[in-house]
Amino acid sequence: MAEHGLAPRRAAGQNFVIDPNTVRRIIGAAALRDDDTVVEIGPGLGSLTLPLADAVRRVVAIEIDAGLVAVLRDRLGDRQDVEVVHADALRCDLGALVGTGSARLVANLPYNLATPLVMHALADPTIEDAFVMVQREVGQRWCAVPGDPLRAAISVKLQLLAHVEVVFTIPRTVFLPVPNVDSVMVRIRRRSEAPSAQEFATVARVVEGAFAQRRKTLRNTLRGAGSKEQVEAAAQAVGIDLGARAETVPTDTFRLLAARLHASA
Repeated sequence: MAEHGLAPRRAAGQNFVIDPNTVRRIIGAAALRDDDTVVEIGPGLGSLTLPLADAVRRVVAIEIDAGLVAVLRDRLGDRQDVEVVHADALRCDLGALVGTGSARLVANLPYNLATPLVMHALADPTIEDAFVMVQREVGQRWCAVPGDPLRAAISVKLQLLAHVEVVFTIPRTVFLPVPNVDSVMVRIRRRSEAPSAQEFATVARVVEGAFAQRRKTLRNTLRGAGSKEQVEAAAQAVGIDLGARAETVPTDTFRLLAARLHASA
């Protein structure tokens, strides 16, 4: 970075992995196939990009920072198995970048955009699965089960679409600059029984309403989901106690509740 007159930008969530053992561990745990296409968001200086390219057929590396794009292209030289795309991944059509076939997302995601980036990737059927590095608390929230204090609307929405698990923790000392938090690698595998885009939008509205005021019971937070009678009838039908809070409700029960409310609207 010094050679290119650059410095890490904390505001952009730039923390670069500088430990080769950590990179090898990530590559090994990603269970990659030699004919895979991998999408990497936020490749930075290429510490993960180059080992990924050695393990798979093709890497599409999407980087928003023009300075880092220049560094990465300089490091890659004339390699043909990595395509560096200078773009905002949240605005990219991932399927169009990948072209034919499916792809897998493997990345050290920018800390401040990890959740919207993962949801954006899951909205594109081209992305087969994901193995991503995020802040430990973010990963734990994604995986939070009913009753977990960390469970939030994003826990339910992500678990509607995929099976999510924290695979291992990554200490802060392997990054430059050193962040104030530890990180985790999270494996995300699509659910075969995931809702359609239309159904997901319907369930997501109910979930967001239910979690909007965490300290209140579902009887209060679901008021906007229908009339009092509709909400009570739907909750009773799917076995929800309206005196409980949103974090106690299983993911698929929210799906059943949304279907009942939608049918009675």
